[in-house]
Amino acid sequence: MADIGQIAVFAAFLICCFGVWAAIYGGWRGAAEFSTSARHAVIALAALLAAASGILVAAFLTHDFGVAYVAEHSSRSMPAIYVGAAFYSGMEGSLLYWATTLGLLGAAATLSLWRTSHGGSRIAAQLLPGFIACLLAIEAFFTFLMAFVARPFATNAGGVVPPDGAGLNPLLRDWGMLIHPPMLLAGYMSWTIPFCFAIAALVSGRVDNAWLPLVRRWTLFAWALLGFGNLLGAWWAYHVLGWGGYWGWDPVENCAIMPWLTGTAFLHSIQVQERRGTLKIWNMALVTLTFCLAIFGTFIVRSGVLQSVHAFALSSIGPYYFAFLAVIVIGSVALLFWRMPALRAERDLDSLLSREAAFLLNNLLFIAVTFAIFWGTIFPLISEAIRDVKVSVGAPYFQMVNGPILLGIVLLMGIGPLLPWRRATRRQLGKAFLVPLVVALGLTGILFAVGIREAPAVVGVFCCLFVAATIVAEFVAGARARRAGLGEGYATAVYGLLRRNGRRYGGYIIHLGIVALALGVLGSQVYQEERQVTLAPGQTAQIGRYTVQLQDRIEYVDGDRRVDEARLNISDGDKTLGQMRPNKAFYRGFENQATTSVAIRTNAREDLYIVLTTWDSKGATLLLVVNPLVVWLWIGGAIVLVGTVFTMWPRPATSPVRVAAPARGEAMAYGD
Repeated sequence: MADIGQIAVFAAFLICCFGVWAAIYGGWRGAAEFSTSARHAVIALAALLAAASGILVAAFLTHDFGVAYVAEHSSRSMPAIYVGAAFYSGMEGSLLYWATTLGLLGAAATLSLWRTSHGGSRIAAQLLPGFIACLLAIEAFFTFLMAFVARPFATNAGGVVPPDGAGLNPLLRDWGMLIHPPMLLAGYMSWTIPFCFAIAALVSGRVDNAWLPLVRRWTLFAWALLGFGNLLGAWWAYHVLGWGGYWGWDPVENCAIMPWLTGTAFLHSIQVQERRGTLKIWNMALVTLTFCLAIFGTFIVRSGVLQSVHAFALSSIGPYYFAFLAVIVIGSVALLFWRMPALRAERDLDSLLSREAAFLLNNLLFIAVTFAIFWGTIFPLISEAIRDVKVSVGAPYFQMVNGPILLGIVLLMGIGPLLPWRRATRRQLGKAFLVPLVVALGLTGILFAVGIREAPAVVGVFCCLFVAATIVAEFVAGARARRAGLGEGYATAVYGLLRRNGRRYGGYIIHLGIVALALGVLGSQVYQEERQVTLAPGQTAQIGRYTVQLQDRIEYVDGDRRVDEARLNISDGDKTLGQMRPNKAFYRGFENQATTSVAIRTNAREDLYIVLTTWDSKGATLLLVVNPLVVWLWIGGAIVLVGTVFTMWPRPATSPVRVAAPARGEAMAYGD
C-alpha cells in the first residue's frame, strides 16, 4: 500500500507539471482542448491526492509500522480517534494534508469558474487558464516536496518493521487537536484561491472590478477558516498548555495571525474598489502579501528556524520553502509593475471625512500591526545573524506596540459604517455620531463610577461600547424602515435585513463578535489575578473571591497513561461551589513529558483557572488564576462565525423592495 501511495504522489506531481503547461498554452493560443485538459488535470490531481491521503489513513489504522511516518507518530495503544491528529502531526503528513485540501478546494473553485464561464461570463472564461496555471504551479511545489524530499510513504531503513510505533506526541492527544491544526492549515491554504484569482486577473489584463465578485466568497471562506483556526489554537493553549493564558505571542502564533490581519484589510479595501474604483494596486498587493505570509508561516513551522511549541524540529525542507517564497514575491512584483498603468485609480479620494478614507486608515492600521508582529518575530533571527547574539522578543513588546493600534481598529469599526461614501457634511456627522457617542460615554461613565478606572480598560470599553451602539443603531434604523414599508414585526424585520443584505448586516454581526472578543481580551489582560501556592492536604489559599482547599491527591492508571490528580474544594465566601480536579498525565513512552489537564470553572464574569504544576512531599504546588471575561473570547468567536455565514449566504432571487433608512441619507434598509 505504501508503494501505491508514493506512486500516487509522484503521479500528482507529473499531473501538475502537465496541467501548468496545458493551461498556459491553452490560454496563450486560445486552444480550448488544452484548457479542457488543464481543467481535467485539476480534477485528476484532487483524486490522486485524496487517494494518497486515504492510503496513509489506512496505514495508521492497520498499524503499518513499515511506513516510517506511521512508526514515528503512532502506536498500537493509540485510540483510533487520534488518527487524524497523527496524520498531520509531522512534516510529511501535514504536507500531504495541505496539498490534498488545496487540491479539493482548487477543484471546487475551478469547476465553479468553469460553470460561470459556460453561463456566459466572459471574465470567468478569461481568468480560467491563468487561475488553473497558478493553482497547479503551487501544487507542483508541494507534490515535488512529497515525491522527492519529505516522502510520507517512505519505509524504514533496511525494510525493518518494528513491532510497535513511537506513539503520538502527548500534547496532540486532545480533541481540540483534531480540529485546530486542520482548520489552521486549511486556513493557510485557502488563501491560495484568492491569490490565484489575482494572478489570473493580472496575467489576463482584467484588472478592473469584474473579478472581485468571483473572489469575494472564497476570500470570506479563507478568512473565516484562518480566523477560526487561530481562535481554536488560543482555546487549545488555554486548556492544554497550562500557563494561564491563551495567546503567548509565540512565533508560530504570530505567523498564523499575520495573514489573517492582512486578509481582513483586503476584505475591507475591495469594498472601496468595488464602490469607487480605487485602491486597485493596493488590493493586488494585499492579496499577494496575505498569501506570502501564509507561505512564510508554513516556512517557519516546517524549517524549525524559530523555536516554538508548535514548530517541527530543524529540517532540510526550509530552503525549499524560502526559494518558493522568493519566486512568488519576485513574480508577483513583476506582474504588478507590468500591469501598473491599468491599475491606476479611476478617481481620487474626495475627502478625508468619507467611508473610503476610513477604510484606508483601517488598512494602514492593520498593516502597522502586521509589521510590528513580523518585526518582533524575525528580530531574533536578524540579531543572531548580525551580532551572533540570541535574543527573544516577549509578550510585553507585542502588547505595548499592538495594543493601541488594535484599539484604533476597533474604534474604526464604529466610525467607518457611519460615514457616507465620497464626503460627509457636518449635518450628516452630527446626526450619525450623536446617539452612539452619548450612549458610549454614558455607559463608560457608569462603569468608571463602579470601579473600572484603569486607563486601558476605560479607553477600550469606550471603543467597544461605541461600536456596539453604532451596530444597534444600524439594525434599529433598518428594522424601522422595513416595519414602515412592509409592516413586519421587529424580529422578522431584523431577519429580513440579514437575509436580504447579508453582506452588510452580516458584517455588523461580525463586528459585534469582534467587540465581544475585544472585551474578553481587555478583561483578562487588565484584571487578571495570578498566584502560585503550595498546599498540604487540608490547607487553603485565597485568589480573588475564591477559597481553594486541597482535599487530597490520587494517582491512577488510565489506559497507557499514569495520572496524578489533585482534588480541590472551591468556595466563594460561605457558598460551596464544588470540586475541581487539575492533573498531570504521563504517557507510556513519554514518561519524561508531562501533559497538563487544567481545571477551569467558567461563568460570564470570569474563569477560575487552576493548574497542578508539581507534587512532592510538601504537598501540591498550584497555579491559581482568575481570568475575567475570558468566556467572551469564545462567545465572540461564535458570533463572528454566525455573521460570516450570513455574509456568505446567497441573496434570494426575488428583487427586494427598497426603503430608505432614516439613519443616513445614503443608507438603505435592505438591498445594496
